[in-house]
Amino acid sequence: MSAVGHDINHEHDHGHEHHHKDTFITKYIFSIDHKMIAKQYLITGIVMGIIGIVMSLLFRMQIAWPEESFKIFNVLLGDKFAPGGVMRNDIYLALVTIHGTIMVFFVLTAGLSGTFSNLLIPLQIGARDMASGFMNMVSYWLFFLSSVIMIISLFVESGPASAGWTIYPPLSALPQAIPGSGTGMTLWLVSMAIFIASSLMGSLNYVVTVINLRTKGMSMTRLPLTIWAFFITAVIGIVSFPVLLSAALLLIFDRSFGTSFFLSDIFISGEVLHYQGGSPVLFEHLFWFLGHPEVYIVILPAMGITSEIIATNARKPIFGYRAMITSILAIAFLSTIVWGHHMFVSGMNPFLGSVFTFTTLLIAIPSAVKAFNYITTLWKGNLQLNPAMLFCIGFVSTFITGGLTGIILGDSTLDINVHDTYFVIAHFHLVMGISALYGMFAGIYHWFPKMFGRMMNKNLGYIHFWVTAVCAYGVFFPMHFIGMAGLPRRYYTNTAFPLFDDLADVNVLITMFALIGAAFQLVFLWNFFYSIFKGQRATQNPWRSNTLEWTTPVEHIHGNWPGEIPEVYRWSYDYSKPGHDEDFVPQNVPMKPGEEQLHH
Repeated sequence: MSAVGHDINHEHDHGHEHHHKDTFITKYIFSIDHKMIAKQYLITGIVMGIIGIVMSLLFRMQIAWPEESFKIFNVLLGDKFAPGGVMRNDIYLALVTIHGTIMVFFVLTAGLSGTFSNLLIPLQIGARDMASGFMNMVSYWLFFLSSVIMIISLFVESGPASAGWTIYPPLSALPQAIPGSGTGMTLWLVSMAIFIASSLMGSLNYVVTVINLRTKGMSMTRLPLTIWAFFITAVIGIVSFPVLLSAALLLIFDRSFGTSFFLSDIFISGEVLHYQGGSPVLFEHLFWFLGHPEVYIVILPAMGITSEIIATNARKPIFGYRAMITSILAIAFLSTIVWGHHMFVSGMNPFLGSVFTFTTLLIAIPSAVKAFNYITTLWKGNLQLNPAMLFCIGFVSTFITGGLTGIILGDSTLDINVHDTYFVIAHFHLVMGISALYGMFAGIYHWFPKMFGRMMNKNLGYIHFWVTAVCAYGVFFPMHFIGMAGLPRRYYTNTAFPLFDDLADVNVLITMFALIGAAFQLVFLWNFFYSIFKGQRATQNPWRSNTLEWTTPVEHIHGNWPGEIPEVYRWSYDYSKPGHDEDFVPQNVPMKPGEEQLHH
């Protein structure tokens, strides 16, 4: 069946190439080529990342030096939100809200799944393109539209959404609650609804492509771990994203049509509002049913990328291939039944809290399997410490250090003490934010030659890694301690609480690390955009890797391979195999007589 599917696919694309001479618009804008769509996702994600990081610097400066006047506040936020260069409290909340939304959904989800699933799934399974190129194109343009709407929401007169990135009602449900609950909140909900439609279309495409379009010989147990990670990520998205869509639509109904799904017995300034029967806790359940799997929608692709790059640059087979697949499947299942640990302080029944505690702590087992397998793959390897490899080792470090604090937050008794403090911010930024960004940077450095046919500057990559690694820990490690001291999150100043005066210097230190770390991302941006046009030209297989994408020509063609699609004879991790002259054996190299098939 697979072979027949490929013959049809093959003929279709050759026919397509003959009549389809690309114009600028069909090649670079409304492209149906998965490689171009991957670049579109990546560059859009980078632009959104710049916006998200600038926001974080603005509110970090506000926390470090409250009530200080900064010219940059006035320039970027205007007289309405920063009169005299002093940030107003409502715009502080809005910056925190939009920063979280942009980084979680528009940078990490798009930068990892959107970019690398699109780039690698057809190339690594041996397919001409995605199952539906048109659906793929529509998926990107819906993502782009949702990004534009989210940015437009920054400019509405009443201000952007400011109920936190979790947009809990009643703040988000009542336009009169706070300034950021007006038009900005409506645009936030519209943007997210379109984003979810985009993600679902993309995820369905990825799943169908992996199941139906694998080349001859590419069994599921010969797939690279990258493909396993993208495949399971797409499945999680299909299961959980529709739940957030329902929450957003019901919230729009509450805001605009007088329903009360999430509202009950509300008073504003002494006025009794006519809502009854709803529950804001229902919204929390719907939100976190997506919100926690979203962590793994972000982190699993980074794990897959890390598996591939560590094996390639350790010149060793990945340790425990089948255990790695099992751990991905276990993480996917467990991630959908742990959402309640975000709600331990919502009045949850203690017995139910203990159930969520158990399932949350259980997820440490497959996570530990992955961490130990990475470390064992590195052990006694012939390590090639290029920038991609360093970011992968950094990923293992932050995933472990960030994950350890998850054990505290996953226990309902311990979580109550640090809930909604900076301890939580430190935890999820390390385990999800920084780890996922490291995975994204590693993927960019590793597959840049495949995307653009050129090499990034290695020395600039080293500078980028070391400064980013030091500053990331400089920002988030001290947050654990101010969190344990009780400092609450989302307060735009703590000067009203003498209890926290001693922590002010720590906040200044954190902000200095954040400013330095952000400044050095300019090194990456320069390296990225300069190398696209002026970088050293890449060879076909610069990392001497085994997977199929390195068998395609450096110059892109629509359909990936100029002739027949290569057939696969072995798994993707035959590195340093005895009996071969080279320390890598590509998947399309037939087995020698008597050669042992490695079983992972």
